[in-house]
Amino acid sequence: MSVLSHTNVFEPPTPLDAQGPRELVGLSRHELAEAVAALGEPAFRARQLWRWIYGRGVTDFAVMTDIAKALRVRLAEHFTIGRPGVARGQASADGTRKWLIRLTDRHEVETVHIPEEDRGTLCVSSQVGCTLTCRFCHTGTQRLVRNLQASEIVGQVMLARDALEDWHTPDGDRRISNIVMMGMGEPLYNFDHVAKALKIVMDGEGISISRRRITLSTAGVVPMMHRCGEELGVNLAVSLHAVTDALRDELVPLNRKYPIAELIGACRDYPGLNNARRITFEYVMLRDVNDSPADARALVRLIRGIPAKINLIPFNPWPGSAYECSTAEAIDRFSKIVLDAGYASPVRTPRGRDILAACGQLKSASQRQGSAAAAARRQAAARQAATG
Repeated sequence: MSVLSHTNVFEPPTPLDAQGPRELVGLSRHELAEAVAALGEPAFRARQLWRWIYGRGVTDFAVMTDIAKALRVRLAEHFTIGRPGVARGQASADGTRKWLIRLTDRHEVETVHIPEEDRGTLCVSSQVGCTLTCRFCHTGTQRLVRNLQASEIVGQVMLARDALEDWHTPDGDRRISNIVMMGMGEPLYNFDHVAKALKIVMDGEGISISRRRITLSTAGVVPMMHRCGEELGVNLAVSLHAVTDALRDELVPLNRKYPIAELIGACRDYPGLNNARRITFEYVMLRDVNDSPADARALVRLIRGIPAKINLIPFNPWPGSAYECSTAEAIDRFSKIVLDAGYASPVRTPRGRDILAACGQLKSASQRQGSAAAAARRQAAARQAATG
């Protein structure tokens, strides 16, 4: 069985012309050329559209001034250039922004922008809910609804660039300079759509964010890691969080399928791995769970020989969570042991905690809405039965 089909998630159908205008956002270069050819137009029209859509962020064919007016009218009859809807936008006191994005089927995902002095990072979701059930992660408490399509993944980037007025800024002043696939979902369980979206994002004639500035985070879907490196060449982050199978089985249940030895082997074999292109191991700091000096020394032994850095992530609390964040003293002690062994071990500064936008805190309202709707239907059926 394909690793991508281990869950039977609902995939929304691609709109057909018979059902209305076709959405152009999310089409590959080849698909866009085919769509234009179907109107009897030459291939260079697709390149023009690509630059307008992804290079300039336009949503109206009427402003595409290098295309004849009559053709612009025809394009508007057959196609749309859309964005996901925003159900709610929030701004943190530290400048972090979070958008609750409502998709066409009314499900929701969250996207977060984190501004820093030297970069602006956009955290992008890949699934509605999550395939996994990591115990320390708020997103993991939301059941998987479906994979996102490429259009919905690219759409998050484009919506954020709209909101941040980031389409016409010089490259050095971009508000979105980096992308991390660390939002809701496990990207490697939706690899085809994620890969298609990232290839659009990386295209030099469009959004043009370099693969060196894109990081894909996985909980350890071992069979897909090599393919990710070969086909995309993006940076890899691995959610490790424990140094023994017994503890990782508890914290990251995927470990029962792909245990630590297999995961570390896949990291050693990641294409293009070198000192300039290191793997990031993410390690959430949980008080009295995985934060002892012995854990730090075991971590160093585990990854020895892998070009890597360790991101130490203070646990970000969420309603109902069973864990507490390690003390500052424990985090400093852990970091020093890792650093003394020759590995960079930055402690991630929590951002957006006040709007539940920090690492591990994302969760949309889709599940709650679905549960409420189901309860309402049950109540209505019960009333009908009682009066029938």
